[in-house]
Formats: sequence, structure tokens, C-alpha cells
Amino acid sequence: MTAIDRPWLKFYGDVPHNLDYPDTTMYEEIAKNVISYPSNAALNFYGKITTFKELVKGIDTVAKALRAYQIEPGDKVTICMPNCPQAVMMFYALNKIGAIPNMVHPLSAEQEITFYVNFSKSVAVLTLDQFVPKFESILQDINVKHIIVAKIADELPAIKGIAYSLMNRKKVKPVKSHGVFVTWKEFIGKAKTVKEDFKANTSGKDAAAILYSGGTTGTTKGIVLSNLNFNALGLQTAAASEVFEAGDKMLAIMPIFHGFGLGVCVHTVLMNGSTCILIPQFSIKDYPSQLKQYKPNFIAGVPTLWEALLKSDKMDDVDLSCLKGIFSGGDSLSVELKRKVDIFLKEHGSDEQIREGFGLTECVTASCLTPRRYNREGSIGVPFPDTYYKIVKPYTHEEQPYGEEGEIVISGPTVMMEYMDNPKETHNCLQQHEDGMLWMHTGDIGYMDEDGFVYFKNRLKRMIVSSGYNIYPGQLENIIDEHEAVLYSTCIGVRDSYKGQKIKAFVVLQPGVPQSEETRNSIREHCKKRIAKYAMPYEFEFRNELPKTLVGKVAFNKLEQEEEEKLKQQGK
Repeated sequence: MTAIDRPWLKFYGDVPHNLDYPDTTMYEEIAKNVISYPSNAALNFYGKITTFKELVKGIDTVAKALRAYQIEPGDKVTICMPNCPQAVMMFYALNKIGAIPNMVHPLSAEQEITFYVNFSKSVAVLTLDQFVPKFESILQDINVKHIIVAKIADELPAIKGIAYSLMNRKKVKPVKSHGVFVTWKEFIGKAKTVKEDFKANTSGKDAAAILYSGGTTGTTKGIVLSNLNFNALGLQTAAASEVFEAGDKMLAIMPIFHGFGLGVCVHTVLMNGSTCILIPQFSIKDYPSQLKQYKPNFIAGVPTLWEALLKSDKMDDVDLSCLKGIFSGGDSLSVELKRKVDIFLKEHGSDEQIREGFGLTECVTASCLTPRRYNREGSIGVPFPDTYYKIVKPYTHEEQPYGEEGEIVISGPTVMMEYMDNPKETHNCLQQHEDGMLWMHTGDIGYMDEDGFVYFKNRLKRMIVSSGYNIYPGQLENIIDEHEAVLYSTCIGVRDSYKGQKIKAFVVLQPGVPQSEETRNSIREHCKKRIAKYAMPYEFEFRNELPKTLVGKVAFNKLEQEEEEKLKQQGK
């Protein structure tokens, strides 16, 4: 028996083993709900409800505005936004006219944003007013026609909008249209000048979005995903959940620039006629009150969220009986943490268990999930309908027997189109095997038991996961090494009870440079301009030299062992 036989199907119960995938765009799938569920709440933004009829009308207006600003099919537009209605409408409006959203973390450093905008050849950007200073500082380094500036307050209920504006008036200066900068209000106003309701002649196979990941070598890659990739995910996730229904509510705290947030918390929810409760910035202080206020049916998060939730002193009176699904992804969920969360859920009125998923941005997000009410300790679950997993001997196509470790490879309708402008890396990741199927090589090590349950063990390539974000040490080291005082450096992940791992940098300075606090601060400031906050090292430790392997490479595993030993000595 091989992975192609799909032994796990018997654990899916009534879930269909195969699904029908429409040859449509993401916009078309959302627009169908105007007929099926016109009055259903599509978005809930701090109490402001947008029905599906209103949402699609808003998307159509944004699409006309894009045409007024001469955005054409095939153009790339960077969306550098948190979870808010303008970001959602822009995403689907671009899809409608055949342009491609380039999804970027709004807290990225200036140089990172410059890279993403230039790499994608974006002709325009959508961002928030609070991020305008970033774009002003890099304006001479990017070539865009328009930077559209939205405001959170504009989409809040009236009273909340006024309060929000007053609270943030000192932090965010008012933005007026000037040069390439265009306010959202003026941008939307131009829609009136366009009479034609243009919709591009695109289909499921066409490119629909660009997301970012480190790829198989740990260097930044633009992942090109199709309409089919997203629509297949929406159908598979709803089916694999076993309980997803139109009208359900998802508390969307996972960010829209992340495959998990965009693919599951937004598109899957909207595609299936349900409500996306948009949360632009996650705060563990606010999360308990949000659970009480919105009473969501589904929540999703990374392991650090569940850790924080267990420690919160505001969860005592929160009733979680509303929950039908609790999903964890972004990093491995430890057996111990799963046990604690399951007990916590029961104590708060829910008879559901937390369900771990596994996937990569190269297949949008999750492609494997623990079956409902059935768990095998340490397993990341079983593959989605129409998705195949197998374990191969690393760097080969040779399938390993059940129970033996190897590289996890995946085949199915959510597997990406390509790495943008990188045929070599695309070929390394997407390989046609002797069985005639195209397999995505994940770079992750695991095994499969005889019933098809998959177990993740570790990563074939060096990578740090901090608060659910994939961080590649090589990128950080390149930035640190650019500092004039640095000879060379290495970065490692240090175990952390909250983040999972935090980043520590070890630095060897140029001869004659003092190991002073002034030098350390200079390096730190250099990095702040180039490294996103979530990837910043928490400590820069100076060393006269770093341990080496027999072939002269830095033995980062020895540094990891040193830090682990320190934690044990501290009783952590």
C-alpha cells in the first residue's frame, strides 16, 4: 500500500473524498453569494456589518476606481494592510479586473517593502495612513503610479470612528492627496467616472495573488497562487471541518498577508457564505472580550496564541460553547499544549478539541488536518480531500515505507503555480515523479503511519519559527554582516514559552572594533531599518570567534545547544 491509496479516507466519515472544483475566479465565487445569501453578514468590523450584497457592491466600486486609475489586467498592486474592509474589497476588486494583489506585511521594514514592491513590479500600493511615513522614505526607490491611503476610522461605526480618530490624532498625521499619494475617499470617488462594469476574462488556472515565503533554500520567494488554489482550499477546508455552514462566524485575527489568514480566515469564510469578523491587530488583552462579544463559531491561531490564552486572567467567565472549530497552524502544536487547550475548552463549555493543521504558503496554507473528535497524539492529521501526501527519501523520489522518516511531499489542487521569476527554485520545489503526478517538495521531515496519519518531525532546511512566522537566519545574517563593524554573524532560534522561538544573534566584530554598548546599539539601529519587528534579534552577543564544523562552517547547532543548556540551568 502507498500514499496514493489514501488509507486515511475512512477517518473522514461523511466528508466527501473528492470535490468538484469550479473553473472560476475568487471574485465570481464571492459574487455568487449575492444570489444565495444577499442579507448574510459578510464582514463584521468592530460592529459595523457589511452584507454580501453590500460587499460585492463595494468590490465593484473599487474595481471601477482601479480602472479609472488605469490599473490593467496583469498589473501587480501591493496590498500593505492589516485586516480591514478596504483590504478585502481591494483584494477581490483586483481579482475581478484580472490584476494581481501582492500581499505584504505592513510592519515590514522600509527596505523589505522596497524589495516586495520592486520585485513584483507593482504599479500601485494600498496602505494605511499610519504607514505613509515609511512610503515617503522609500519613494525615490520604488516606481509606482499611485499610493492609495486608507484610514481605519473610515470603516468603523460612526461613534467608534470619531473616538478612534481622536485617540490617534497625535500618532497619525492627516493625509491629503498629493503627488502619488491618493486618499481612499478620492480614489473611490473616481469610480463615478467609469461607466463600464469591466470583468476580466480570467479563470481558475490564472494567477490570483502573490504571497511570500523562504522557499526551499531560505531566500525570499514570491509565491504565485491561482484562483483554483484559493477556491479549492475554500471547498476543502469547509469539507474537512465537517461542520462548516453558511452563516457561521470566523474570528479573523490571522493577518490577510499570511496564507492562513487570507486563505482560511477570509476567502474560505466568504466563499461559503459566512461572516468574517475582521480584527486588524491582535491583542491578548482584547481577545477574551472579542470572544464574548462576537461569539464566533470558528477561531484559528498559532501555538503562541493558545499559550497566551491559557495564561489570560480575563478568560474565567468566557463561554466557548459557541465554538464549532478551533484550528492551530503556523508551527507545531506540542502534545502537552494540545492537552492543556482541550481541557481549557471543556472548562469553558466547549465539547470540541483543538485541531492541528499543516501546510505551507506554497499550497496557500493548510492541506492536512486532524479529523474532528479524533486525534492521534503527535500527529498533524490527515490530508484534505483530493490532496495526497507521501514520504520520500530526502533529495529523491523514492517513497519511504510507513513509519520511516523522510521528506514530506504534497500533490493536489492547492499547490502553487510557481515561484515568481525563479524557474530554478520552482523546479527544485515542484517535481514530476515517476507516478506521473506533480509533487511539491516541502523541505520538512516527517513520517506517515499505516492509517495515513502524518507526523511532522523537523525541517530539512534551516529555519526559525517565531510566533507563527517563518524566519530565515541567512537573511538576517546578511543584513547584520552589512554593518561596517561586523566581520561575520550567525542567528539562531532560542526556545521561548510565548513565541515558540526568539532570535538571538552572535556577532564577531572587525579587528579593532570595541565590543561596547555603543557598537551594539549601532548594529541594532542598522537592523531596525532592514528587519521586520517580528524577526528582530532580541539580543546581539559579541564573540571573539564562533564554533566551526570540520569544513569551516559556523556550527550553529552548538550555539543552539549552549542556549538550551542555559535555559535548563535556569529551570526553564
